[in-house]
Amino acid sequence: MSTAAPDYEAITERQQVVWSSGDFGRVGALNVLHGELLCESLDIHPRERVLDVGAGSGVASLPAARRWADVTSTDFVPDLLDQAKRRAEADGLSIATQIADAQNLPFDDDSYDVVVSTFGAMFAPDQQRVADELVRVCRPGGRIGMCNWAPDSMMHDVFGATGRHVPPPPRVEPVFNWGDETKVRELFAGRVSLTFIPREVTWRFPSVDFMLEYFREWYGPTKVAFGALDEAAKAALANDLLAVYRKHNRADDGTLVAPSAYVEVIAVKR
Repeated sequence: MSTAAPDYEAITERQQVVWSSGDFGRVGALNVLHGELLCESLDIHPRERVLDVGAGSGVASLPAARRWADVTSTDFVPDLLDQAKRRAEADGLSIATQIADAQNLPFDDDSYDVVVSTFGAMFAPDQQRVADELVRVCRPGGRIGMCNWAPDSMMHDVFGATGRHVPPPPRVEPVFNWGDETKVRELFAGRVSLTFIPREVTWRFPSVDFMLEYFREWYGPTKVAFGALDEAAKAALANDLLAVYRKHNRADDGTLVAPSAYVEVIAVKR
């Protein structure tokens, strides 16, 4: 088995294609509470400089802007940044947007008072590089806040089911390391003081079948996975995903109400 380092650049290029597929904004708009909660945990003040990394359509950027912060929203999918800008304008808010890769942020050292990421930076393949960049652009005494899916979550099961049919790139660390306290401490390596807050995002859909079709249409990783399979394999993946949704569904009225655990990571740079 090869021990060579993964080709992070090539993997990132593929990820950009994946997350540009479908329309993640249609998924991100369904759950916004975690962005508000993160901004509260970080105690964002007016006029603070806030960087949102892997911002998507602005789930954390908009709450930060509502607190009168000076917000820069970044992602490597231009269309999602356009959506974030339009959403901000619709709410009478002001944000700046810039295309950026979480592994190579185009900002000076110590540039921001607060750095945030909600289910964004955790997907970049070079996890150590991401941690280093988040710390680098945050000023001493500043705060870093992340929302990361937990290893025992519904979304862990969703990606696990998908990965059995369309395997992830070899030798790349699991994205759910970012929800593991021990792994997160290793990544930040004593450069920050850390607090971990367990929380849940709850998916709500008219039915389990509705969630499957919604994710097949709009959620890039699911859309791309189905697109890579033949008809028999598509049916098998669909059955596996439906089983995950049913496992986590707490509704008994035919709808889907399924919580997915995540970890709010709050770091203060030393």
